Amino acid sequence: MPIHSLKKDHDLIEKVLKSMETTLELLKNGKRIPEAILMPIIDFSKNFTNVCHHGKEEDSLFPALEKTGMPKNMGPIAVMIMEHEITKKLSDRLENSAKKYLENGDSDKLQFDINEYIEHVKQHLWKENNRLFVMAEMRLDGKLGNIEEELNHVENSKLSKIGKNRIHYENIAKKISKDLSEND
Repeated sequence: MPIHSLKKDHDLIEKVLKSMETTLELLKNGKRIPEAILMPIIDFSKNFTNVCHHGKEEDSLFPALEKTGMPKNMGPIAVMIMEHEITKKLSDRLENSAKKYLENGDSDKLQFDINEYIEHVKQHLWKENNRLFVMAEMRLDGKLGNIEEELNHVENSKLSKIGKNRIHYENIAKKISKDLSEND
């Protein structure tokens, strides 16, 4: 399976999305969400999802798919790159609204931004899991050497540039979930 690493990323991202859904429900119910929960969510969204995961796709998967004849400027790759840009903008908005919430306690904008981020990323992951990755498995299986090794190299490179590693983000996902269950 040439893209196991990307599927593992999706599982981790989905765990954080579930925590974001819990955060949203708590906010709707008037609960105060501490900085110790919000800022790790932002860190994960900006650094693991945008830098690491999208970097793995853009630096490794998409070029490999191009080598099999899939065009970059249209079709699935173009759509995924466009959606990665939207995700970056949404995570920036989420960071700004989280900071404002932490300053003034008004959660309306934060709730809106969390919801929009969750919906966008869920749809994006669905497209990748059920469309792009299916195509990638068929196109790449046994054709381009060890793409999994390249994906892992890109992951390590991207995360080491920000002074972190995968275990750090796996621990963040666990801690956020635990903290939210205690905050419930």
